[in-house]
Amino acid sequence: METNNTSAVKYWYALYTKSRAEKKVQDQLIKKGIESYLPLKRELRQWSDRKKWVETPIISSYVFIRISLDDYRKVFEIPGIVAYVSHKGKAVVIPDEEMEAMRKTVENKLNFSVESSSLKKGQQVMVTSGPLAGVKGKITKINGQKKLYIEISQIGYTLVVNLDEATSIE
Repeated sequence: METNNTSAVKYWYALYTKSRAEKKVQDQLIKKGIESYLPLKRELRQWSDRKKWVETPIISSYVFIRISLDDYRKVFEIPGIVAYVSHKGKAVVIPDEEMEAMRKTVENKLNFSVESSSLKKGQQVMVTSGPLAGVKGKITKINGQKKLYIEISQIGYTLVVNLDEATSIE
């Protein structure tokens, strides 16, 4: 008897969470054994009586998960999850290379910003040296600065990375 292994293949998806619930959702996903990724940044927050360094999500209200179709509904057991990011009622798969590019950008603590718009201009390139080696993206040169635009196209966000002169691209 042949078995169908397509349901065991894992894909990346974006989950939309309730406001400020990203870390709690991430903790619950880990407890349930679901591979997940919550890109965080450190920032200094000012209160009336003190300043404190806190980790905040890079993209508010989103957590990324890598699951098989068998686990598709399992995530809704976790409080704080609103929905999958979807198109025409079907959850959109985020390509592995886009997730890897986001991971490398965040983990290497590169100077970047997040923009919520799709880019029309720019040449498709691949970084050949430096911490982002192997990452594909679109590049522009603005006021003498090189910028790499890494699109997470399925959710409409773009990471904008400032590249130094030591980084080479092709």
